[in-house]
Amino acid sequence: MNPINAIIISGEKETLQILKKFEEENAMIIEILGEADGISTGTLLIKSKKPDLIFLDIVLEDQAFFEMLEQLEFSIPKLVFLSAHKECAMMAFKHNAIDFLLKPLDFNAIILAIYKVIKRREMERSYQNHKINSINILNSASQSNDYVAVAFLEKIELIPTADIIFCKADGKHTVFVLLNGTKVMSSRNLGEYSTILDHNYFFRIHHSYIINLRHIVKISKKDGYFCEFSNGAILPVAKRRQEDFNKFIKLKE
Repeated sequence: MNPINAIIISGEKETLQILKKFEEENAMIIEILGEADGISTGTLLIKSKKPDLIFLDIVLEDQAFFEMLEQLEFSIPKLVFLSAHKECAMMAFKHNAIDFLLKPLDFNAIILAIYKVIKRREMERSYQNHKINSINILNSASQSNDYVAVAFLEKIELIPTADIIFCKADGKHTVFVLLNGTKVMSSRNLGEYSTILDHNYFFRIHHSYIINLRHIVKISKKDGYFCEFSNGAILPVAKRRQEDFNKFIKLKE
């Protein structure tokens, strides 16, 4: 099991010390990627680190923070609220928090909250995989490769494969860059899509990219191999993949 990636938003030194101490003793289940002392720095940290979990120990005066979470281009992190005031629990569960921990914090309460996050994540992935498998079975039955199911923890989108210009690795996620200029994030890694996408049109040119042959407008062999696409993007072909890529291109000519 991969550990839960978390960040802490708290202005209290004691909260940070307790959570960091907990991480040291429970590295198998949690990794703290960073901490922030306020909402503005916390927002930047969320967007750069893309955590699974946020420990939130800040009194919020408005809804802007939660609106920002809803607009993220990656999976919305789970929330665990921390407070010395019981009345803050109402706000926590109003915003679908996984848990509310009353300060002073103790390790038993923290570990229960983390296991709730793990359980929720497992339930979401199980549901997601069930839906994707159903879609894949339907595609196999119809012998159709016209669509690919792109799974995010909160939703599943069916994307026409002809609209995919390329797919890009983004850590443990994959970003689909589409013909209309939009980008769609998937919670699956790029390697999984290497086996799913139609091998007649899609080729992995690099450990970070799978490209759609139908959208290549030019291949440059000056100072290395580069593919230029209909949206203006230029991507490198890894040296060790150049020979296989040449064979792939020639088969299509």
